[in-house]
Amino acid sequence: MKSRLIGMGMLLLVTLSAPVAGQAQKAVVRGLLVDSLTQEGEPFATIRIFRQQKPDKPVAMTVTDMEGRFEQEVSGKGDFEILFSSVGKTSKAVPFSLRGDRTVNLDTVYISEDMQRLKGVEVVAQRPLVKMEVDKMSYNTEDDVDAKSSTVLEMLRKVPMVTVDGNDNITVNGSSNFKVYVDGKPNVMMSSNPSAVLKNMPASSVKNIEVITNPGVKYDAEGVGGVLNLVTDKASGGKAGLSGYNATFRGMASTKGFSGGAYFSMQKDKFSMTVNANVANGDIDDSEISASREQLGEAGSSFLDNSQKGRTDVLVKMGNLNLGYEIDSLRLLSASFGLMGFDNNSDYNTITSMRGGIYGDGFNYTGRSKQDNGSYSINGSLDYQRSFADNKDRMLTFSYLISSSPVNTDSYSLFDGEPENPFLNLTNRYTDVHRNTLENTFQMDYTSPLKPGHLLNVGLKYISRNNYSDSKYYLDENGGYIYNESNSLNYKHNNDILAGYAEYDGKWKKWGFKGGLRYEYTWQNVKYVVGQGENFSMRYGNLVPSANLSYMLSANQNIGMTYNMRISRPGIGYLNPYVDKSDPTSVSYGNTDLECEKAHNLSLVYNLFTSKWIVNLTLRQGFCDNAIESYSFYKDNILNTTYGNIVKNRQTGLNAYVNWNAGPKTRIYLNGGLSYVDLKSSELDLANSGWQTNAMLGAQQTLPWNIRLSVNVIGSTKQYNLQGWNTGFNAVMGSISRSFLKDRLSVSITGVTPFSGKGMEFKSYAKGRDFANHTCMLLPIRMVGISVSYTFGKQQATKQVKRTIRNTDVKEMKSETEGIGNMLIK
Repeated sequence: MKSRLIGMGMLLLVTLSAPVAGQAQKAVVRGLLVDSLTQEGEPFATIRIFRQQKPDKPVAMTVTDMEGRFEQEVSGKGDFEILFSSVGKTSKAVPFSLRGDRTVNLDTVYISEDMQRLKGVEVVAQRPLVKMEVDKMSYNTEDDVDAKSSTVLEMLRKVPMVTVDGNDNITVNGSSNFKVYVDGKPNVMMSSNPSAVLKNMPASSVKNIEVITNPGVKYDAEGVGGVLNLVTDKASGGKAGLSGYNATFRGMASTKGFSGGAYFSMQKDKFSMTVNANVANGDIDDSEISASREQLGEAGSSFLDNSQKGRTDVLVKMGNLNLGYEIDSLRLLSASFGLMGFDNNSDYNTITSMRGGIYGDGFNYTGRSKQDNGSYSINGSLDYQRSFADNKDRMLTFSYLISSSPVNTDSYSLFDGEPENPFLNLTNRYTDVHRNTLENTFQMDYTSPLKPGHLLNVGLKYISRNNYSDSKYYLDENGGYIYNESNSLNYKHNNDILAGYAEYDGKWKKWGFKGGLRYEYTWQNVKYVVGQGENFSMRYGNLVPSANLSYMLSANQNIGMTYNMRISRPGIGYLNPYVDKSDPTSVSYGNTDLECEKAHNLSLVYNLFTSKWIVNLTLRQGFCDNAIESYSFYKDNILNTTYGNIVKNRQTGLNAYVNWNAGPKTRIYLNGGLSYVDLKSSELDLANSGWQTNAMLGAQQTLPWNIRLSVNVIGSTKQYNLQGWNTGFNAVMGSISRSFLKDRLSVSITGVTPFSGKGMEFKSYAKGRDFANHTCMLLPIRMVGISVSYTFGKQQATKQVKRTIRNTDVKEMKSETEGIGNMLIK
């Protein structure tokens, strides 16, 4: 750390005292300094440039930025040497010559650990956890002491531009509409069930978490909030003469469940492979939900009260296999296969009472609600990357991706009451739902440097997406379930999407610009195999712009402005017209007339990164005139819930992330946001608005005997929607951990508790023209757990494909388990 600070101080001194260069010819020397093992950019490394004839006095000095990039102006002609030094690393000298050149590009320079120094010296400098650009941020989970004992969801609370509320619902860049990727490839399961899946995924299996707030035109146009990319130690090819392996086994047990996993990585010359497998099981007992609903009508107010008590069990299974082969120095081949399963089983006893208005003297009944849900995500991909000998930054990539996401749901609604009564139909019922989305994606990307610091990216993409939903409805007749075709539905919804993009990325001294256009054309066909509805087809195109403008205030400060337009095609969950009648007092269904959302986002960004401070401030404004929103209304005394492009959404927000390395063993950080949301619907004649905020304040401390302590306090205020709000929350999370056997064995004890009581209370309120609804959910989230991980082996870093398929083009419905089923393993 001292060398970095000294280097930055000397840079400032040289900058202030340097004489005018007169008529001497100048050249710009640039490149990228990379850790040879992790393949990550080396931040804040000191750079000195010497004339080879006078090696005792540097002619120029600078430091690398957060990404490890450097750029320095040098005067004169002749032979020079550039010297790189960084804490805990072996100094690296690279010769170069100036013969009238305007630019010298050193490309990628590798720096390695100084094993002799590390053996005798305790390196206490803390590596920065966050790397920030105007349009993207990366959180280094690998270097966070909490990663060995936390889940990915818990780590997300620390990530800038990401919010996780008390019910574990996730928003990115102020929006719940975002996409989740693993190693740059989409994962339908994670995008539709992000909270439930990431809650059960160990943070130690993820190397970095990337938040891409302005994805650019290389990405699909969908996903209003952006892209959340989980980067693992993926295999993508080795190098001749290198070999090795490493493996990690981990396990965790808590008062809410257990989890375990294994990671294995190996390399043999040009071939590399990684295998990652995880399983997690959790349950919540004695969960309570109470709801009261008032129906307004000519007969006066009618009241319905409902209470539920029961349990939810969740089982998550994940496995990934990645293979890589470097054909030669210019050609790289990689393949991957991933499987994820999410089983959610719930069983609740219910009590319902009705009184007043249309119910007269009232009516009571009891019941039982059971649901078995099995969801899967299956992905396979193949990438071929071709570089060119004249310039290795010029690349051509061909990619193929196939993915399938079958969902099977069995729901039983059982009632203790008269099947026929003047108020409700209380016949026992059973629903069997099978749903799937099958995608085949073909993509070509080409990147070509126009000149140093200037890139042109172009590409083509084709997606074939086939959705189907087969929902069978059964009624109990004389003790047996009989198929009811009139209330069943078999529905097919197919999309073919052809897209092309062009993007320019350039830098001029302190200025940077990246912008481009993307055009997508969609062919949509809908067919009803069983059920009422008319087949139809649609054709439409979307032109999507994106732009980033940045300015370097200094070597460790930048500001920028971003703009993008994003669209969201409604997924099958929003479109599916099947009427869910599992609750006799309410029904829900999709809307086949939904159009794709069109949202515009503008942001102003400030970044500061030094060895002690990392600061990000983002002021954002978003607006959408046809946002998809759920809404409820009464019809025939039954509450109906569906979706529509009915909302004008305006949201102004400020996100702040501050990390202070108060000492070599102390880290204090704040991650939070404040926003004002304004929602209006002329179709429903409704409006709602208000301020909402969330924050996480945390500290990490290394104690004597290398014991690491972490404490995090989280909280939020009300969150608003069109018809109401949800209450905020507060809780404390903590962990204490220690590593043994040269950091190969790690043991952690973790705990979570709300500020009051062992349960956390969540309230929500919704109001329409003819109803008002209050709901309260009490979840026993207090938890204590212990986790253990063990790592052995050693392996060199692998080479990775730089371009791959990134599908972001569907607005998925979040699983219902995002509510009660989410509060599981911490």
